[in-house]
This record gives sequence, structure tokens and C-alpha cells, in this order.
Amino acid sequence: MRADAGAAMAWAQARERASLLRAAGRAIFFDPALSASGRQSCASCHDPARRYNPPNARDVQMGGPALRDPGLRAPPTLTYLDRAPPYDNHHYDSEDEADNSIDNGPTGGLTWDGRVDTGAAQAAIPLTSAFEMANTQAGVARTARHAPWGALLRKALGKGALDDDERAFAAIARALGAFEEDADEFAPYTSKYDAYLTGHAQLSAQEQRGLALFNDERKGNCAQCHLSQRGLDGTPPAFSDYGLIALAVPRNANIMRNRDPAFFDLGACGPERKDKIGQADYCGLFRTPTLRNVALRSTFFHNGKFHDLRDVVELYLTRDITPERWYGKDASGKTVPYDDLPARYHANINRDPPFDDQHPGATPRMSDSEIDDVVAFLKTLTDGWLKSNPYREERERANSNPIQTRNLR
Repeated sequence: MRADAGAAMAWAQARERASLLRAAGRAIFFDPALSASGRQSCASCHDPARRYNPPNARDVQMGGPALRDPGLRAPPTLTYLDRAPPYDNHHYDSEDEADNSIDNGPTGGLTWDGRVDTGAAQAAIPLTSAFEMANTQAGVARTARHAPWGALLRKALGKGALDDDERAFAAIARALGAFEEDADEFAPYTSKYDAYLTGHAQLSAQEQRGLALFNDERKGNCAQCHLSQRGLDGTPPAFSDYGLIALAVPRNANIMRNRDPAFFDLGACGPERKDKIGQADYCGLFRTPTLRNVALRSTFFHNGKFHDLRDVVELYLTRDITPERWYGKDASGKTVPYDDLPARYHANINRDPPFDDQHPGATPRMSDSEIDDVVAFLKTLTDGWLKSNPYREERERANSNPIQTRNLR
């Protein structure tokens, strides 16, 4: 009994600490005092009203000590990051195909280049990035000691949690990570498509056509990377395999650093990720984002080059059919395909369907009306259509009914 009582007490204390950290993390997320400018918070680039996507249609967001420094990449959504596995050069996971011998290549991690694995590590990056919140560990710690939410951190982690700069900075990152683990906030699964998968709604005829095109290997083949079906154990789809892939997105001349013709953002092999610099096989690879809530974005791809969801779909269908539409030109006026990736890395560019049979003069795999159908389907992935997570309710019903043996998570 004493052992059971001790375990129960330890569990209660752990839950209380997690609750305190989450509350502190929420307050920290919205506090601009942590930035060097005093005017930028995490929410400035990850808008809760847009499911933690960018708040506007800027290619990249402004940051720095005076909010005058443009970023390098468009902020990704913070939703559904709980589904991203830790980064691995060789990720073996094929639950839907029941074949775990398949090497999916570089997969996982957080940020566009997968360079960190935890929410706390990810949250720490913008606090000190020169073109984001542009603070220092000491500056962040100093703010924490005087902030109202500092008391929550001390209560959760001990009275001395903020005494040392390094420890205080780690506490703040940990709290932000805890906040981003709030499933109701960051992984609600309340879209119309979730309602459809759980029998609470029907898709329109156009949305159904879009789903079929999305899945069809001869058409969009989107589901190859953006998984759309429930797992064999009932797990809802994350709409990403979280793999790192080279799509050869066109260069964005609006990004300040791209004004230097010798500079290239090469994703997994730098410049932000340091451990793979010089490793050619990883150059040009960026992590596949979830498509959940994608219709709430006004800026697409890692470099914010696109601002219309329909254009994104068209790029996949015509990248190599009409390269003159997408890529820049050299001094003689000739189109330069894959203009944001040096030629020595072109072997990394993805050629799977729908890219496999593209060449100038070829017919795109989808018509204009079919593209419209896919876009209509993508809009069903926006959370908020349901009031609560239908998969959770499904699990609760299964747990209360011993006859129902399907394993649901």
C-alpha cells in the first residue's frame, strides 16, 4: 500500500508540474518582452487564429533588434509536430504497408531542416536567432526573473530554477515545449475530413473527387508523402510522412540573403543546420510539412515563394513541363531550371510521380477543374469543423465496450 501511495503521489506531482509548465509556456508564447525589440512574441509568427501558421502573406517575417531584419524562411505551422519522429538518416516505418524493411531515407526532426527533435529545442531557436527575436540567454533569463509567469516556473521546477542564466533559458524552452504538447491546442483533429473519417460527415462531390485525385498515383500522388488514410491501428493521418525531400522550389528573390548569387539555402546541409554541411546527399532537402490547416496559410514552401494554394498544386504538375513559368532567367534571357539549387546537387531532386514523366510539351496529369477539386479537398483539412476530437470519443466508446476489439489510438 505504501508503494502504491508513493507512486500515486509521484504521479500527482508530475501532473501538477506538467500543468504548471504548460501554463507558463502559454504565457511565454504570447510575451513580446522576451524579444530584443520588446515587440515580438512567438505568436507574432505563429498565429493561433491561423492554427499557428504565419499571420500574414509576407514571404518571410521580420525580426531582429528593431524588427527590421527579414528572416530566411517562412515560419512553418506548429500544429501536429507531435507526430514527427526524431530525425534519422534512414527511417524505417511503413505501418500502412506492413513492411518495415523499406528505407524512407532522411526523415523527422523539427524545423524545415529537421535539425532538432524536441519542442523545447525548437522553441529555443527563435529566442536568440539574429533575424528572429534576437535576444541572448542572459536577456531571456533576466526577463524571466521579473515576469509574472516566472513564479510558475519556480513552482514547477524549484525555487532556484531561474537563478542561473543557462538554467533559466532551459526552463523557458521546456515550458514552451510543454505548451506545444497541448493536444487540444496543437493536435485537435477537428477538421471536416476527420469528421468524414469517423462517420460524422460526408464530403461534397467536389471534395470526394479531390480526395481521389490526391491519392491517385497517376494523378496527384500527393498521398505518397502526405499520408491521407488512417493507420492500421486506427491512427488518424498526419498528412505528412515527415520525410526530407528536394522539390527544387524556385528561388525567392525577395529574401535578402538571396541577393547574393553565391548564397543558397540548402536545407539539411546548411546553412542553419550545421552537422551535415558539405554532405552533398542532403543538399536541397527540406522536411515535408503537414497539410493539415494548409488552407489557413498565405505563404507556402520553406522560402515563402508561393502565396496561392492553387499555384502550389500547379507547380507539382508542371515544374518540368513549363519551367519558364516558375524559374528565373540568366543574363541572356534563358530559363534556369532549379535556380535555387546548384547544379552539382540536381541529382537529389525528386522525380517520383507526378514529376516522373514531365518534360517540355508534355500534358499535365490534371486539368484545371481537377486542380480545383484538389484545392477543395485540401480545405477540408482545416481544424474547427468539429468541436472535439472524434478519435478520442471513438477510443472512449471502444474502451467502454469490451466486444469492440479494434485497437484505436
